[in-house]
Order: sequence, then structure tokens, then C-alpha cells
Amino acid sequence: MASIRDIKRRKASIESTQQITKAMKLVSTVKLQRAKTRAEDAKAFFRKMYETIQSILSRCGSPDHPAVTDNGSPKKGVLVITSNRGLAGGYNNNVVRAVAGLDPVPENILVYGIGKKGIEGLSHRGFEIVSDESDIINEPLLSDAIEVGKTLYNAYLEGLIGEIWIAYTNFKNTVVHEPVLLKLLPIEPETDSRDREGKRAEGPMNFEPEDIEALDQLIPQYLNSIIYGAFIEAVASENGARMQAMDAATNNAQEMIAALSLAYNRARQGAITQELTEIISGAEALS
Repeated sequence: MASIRDIKRRKASIESTQQITKAMKLVSTVKLQRAKTRAEDAKAFFRKMYETIQSILSRCGSPDHPAVTDNGSPKKGVLVITSNRGLAGGYNNNVVRAVAGLDPVPENILVYGIGKKGIEGLSHRGFEIVSDESDIINEPLLSDAIEVGKTLYNAYLEGLIGEIWIAYTNFKNTVVHEPVLLKLLPIEPETDSRDREGKRAEGPMNFEPEDIEALDQLIPQYLNSIIYGAFIEAVASENGARMQAMDAATNNAQEMIAALSLAYNRARQGAITQELTEIISGAEALS
């Protein structure tokens, strides 16, 4: 059985850790409120951008454009968005597992990393890290999304990669965050395009200028919008996951403190009882 001194030291250590987890939970809660508002306000716009591109392509036939044709490269370029810090439960590992399951051959995947934890996890699994722009996720801006989108699109146009994917965590609400793998290019138009009311989009689409010129302008905007939306969702999800993890750690610490307090009281009572027994025994021996 542990001594009273050992129990007291362990209890003090856990209490110190609990103060840290409480502080981290409060910080994550404050950050989450701001990130949550941005994510919820922007979600409809970025979803609509994706739906609009699908609708346009489904109604203009099969234009001879790089965005909808296979360039022959077997490589998949994956933009992986995770966090730079841990202590967020399974937030980072869920994204890493999703990317690892995209292709059974790691050599077919080129990772464009945003977030140190995802880069570390994938590099340990043997994936090639093409770029590391981890600082972006600390405070993502639209200009960052534009630069990342340009890098990916140029690699796609040059044939270095045959597909562009994005892996991030979708923010549904404060407690639900889902890892998402979304294919951005080449776009596979839906054969049955419907609007938000469920009505099928009828009739061909006329372009001014021609469809190829229009897509040349739309596709970069499409990529930038989806990437920026993923940044916003990832930040909200990270803070939500860390808040939950720190709340669970704080509760676990409280349970451990209660158990150690009980063990401390029992050990102290046992020591007092033993001392009283020795005193009584000594007194009886002298009488």
C-alpha cells in the first residue's frame, strides 16, 4: 500500500494537472465561440459553390476542360488539414486514418500538409509530404486559401497529380465533428442535378463567353472557396474537439482526486490507529 506521503504527492500532482486542463478548456471554449460563428455563417456559401459547379457541368455536356478530364497521372494530391497541437482527442488521427484509407499504395498519394500533427502522422506511415504550410491553420485567411489553391491547380495542370482531394474535419455542432475526404478535381458532374428544393435542373446552359473560358475563371474560384471553407470548419472542429478532450480530462482528474482523498484518509486513519495501539500497549507494559 502506498504511503501517506506518496498519496499526498500524487494528489497534488493531479490537482496541478487539473488546473491546466481547466484552463485549456476555457481557452478552447472562447476560441470555439468565434470559430463556430464563422463556420456556421460560411457553410451555406461554400456548399452552394460546390452545388453550383456541379449544376453548371451537368447542364453543359462534357466540355473539353482539364477540370473534367483525366490527365493520366496516377498520383493523388491530397490537401490535409489538421492542427499544430495535440490534446484534441481523436481529431488529428481521424483525418490521418481517412487519408491512409484513400489508396492502398502510399506512393500514389502526395500530401500537401496544413498542420504539423497530420504531417507527422502521415510521414510515419510512409506518405510523401510535398509541402508544409502548417502556420496557415493558426489564423487562416482567404489569401492563404488562394495561394494553396493555386499551388494545387498548377500541379494538376502540369500533370504532377491526376486528382485533387481535400481532407479536413467537418463541423456539424459543438460535439459532433466528422472527418471528410472530398474530391475537388477532376469534377464528376452529377447526372441528376437538383436544386435545394429537390427539383431537377432542366434545360441546357448558355455561356457568355464560351464554356471553356467560363470554366477557366470559375474553377480557380471554386477551389479557393472550398479550401477556405475547409480551413474555417477545421478550426472550429479543432477547438470543439480540444474543449471536449480537456473537459473529459478534468472530470477524470476529479475522479482520481476523490479516490486518492479516500485512500489518504484511510491511510491516515490507519496510522493514527497504529500509533494509539502502540501507546496503549506501552502504557500497559509499564503498569
